[in-house]
Amino acid sequence: MKRVAARISGTSEKSFGMYQKASAARHAGRDLVHLELGRPHADTPAPIKEATIEALRRGEVHYSDLRGLPVLRDALAAKLSQRNGIPATPDGVLVTCGLTHASFAAFMAVLDPDDEVILLEPYYPQHLGKIELAGAKAVFAPLDASDDFTLRPDLIEPHLTARTRMIVLVNPVNPTGRVYTKAELQGLADLAIRHDLLVFSDEVYEDIVYDGVTHHSIAALPGMAERTISAFAFTKSYAMDGWRLGYLHAPDWVMAGLLKITANDVTHVNTFIQYGALAAINGDREILDRLIADDKARRDLVVSRLNQMPGVRCALPHGSIYAFPDISAFGIGAQEMADRILEEAGVVVEAGTFYGASGEGHLRVCFGSEGIERISEGMDRLQSFFNALWQEGKS
Repeated sequence: MKRVAARISGTSEKSFGMYQKASAARHAGRDLVHLELGRPHADTPAPIKEATIEALRRGEVHYSDLRGLPVLRDALAAKLSQRNGIPATPDGVLVTCGLTHASFAAFMAVLDPDDEVILLEPYYPQHLGKIELAGAKAVFAPLDASDDFTLRPDLIEPHLTARTRMIVLVNPVNPTGRVYTKAELQGLADLAIRHDLLVFSDEVYEDIVYDGVTHHSIAALPGMAERTISAFAFTKSYAMDGWRLGYLHAPDWVMAGLLKITANDVTHVNTFIQYGALAAINGDREILDRLIADDKARRDLVVSRLNQMPGVRCALPHGSIYAFPDISAFGIGAQEMADRILEEAGVVVEAGTFYGASGEGHLRVCFGSEGIERISEGMDRLQSFFNALWQEGKS
């Protein structure tokens, strides 16, 4: 009697890494600088809150459309068509409880037991567990750190088999901060078409790009709209992580299956918060630009400071809220390094190996989750830590 389903006991537990270690009792009361968890530091912009409060006051508190409010889906379809270049209609849009829910529904709707799913490594760990819950098998395709983790079909194709069903794409990339070029995406698209594969495209950081770099949606490329499930969220762009609000676009043949999943797990997303999402989509672009400018200022500080530390090299991320510094010069494994930084410096960063073996020699540093003063404090602590470690290695 006392057993859980096999799909639970066989599913990876890999969601919060160093955050869980930092939350342990032995760290209670310590002054830790948290640079591990990918959450926005900013408050949700006031117009979004006000639109939600007004919806509550109007009595928008009852059941609504299973796919999401029609007025919101209209706005999202227009956004996807105009900004992402995806040929979207409101019927192709499904409002979800964040991108986490979108990915769960997508994997449950299209994956069968023993299907194989390619995860590009370094990969986002939360996708792994959901693939396994669907009964499928994750297959890792390591990208090359020495080639700046470029998206190369020749590194992916050898991992394809007759069972391969899907490739999971994260763009901009968590954890590396890469923003894939249109040419890189075209190479992946050609591969998917040649092998008749689906693509799940996680684009939660689509707005958070810097230095004039352009984010491209793979579903906008020729032949890809009918084989791509594209997922987005308000989480990072609009500092709405606690709202749990996202959406996806899928071809018609997938949507019926998606609705079977979402109707049975949540019925539909909370009604009144969808009016906050509508305010975000239709709101002043200046609000979004200001949030991104704040992220860029923190990025510039973190990357500049990391590159001043002995034995540390950090490429400039062009998207997301993460830096992925190379600490391989110390000859210390990434997980051991992250543990020592927590214990000795009071700074919480994630080990690159949390995202797969190809993340070895790297740390993931989130510059979006703290104010700039705390980030500066964290950089001071890391500077002292790496200075001492470098001297220790030379003595």
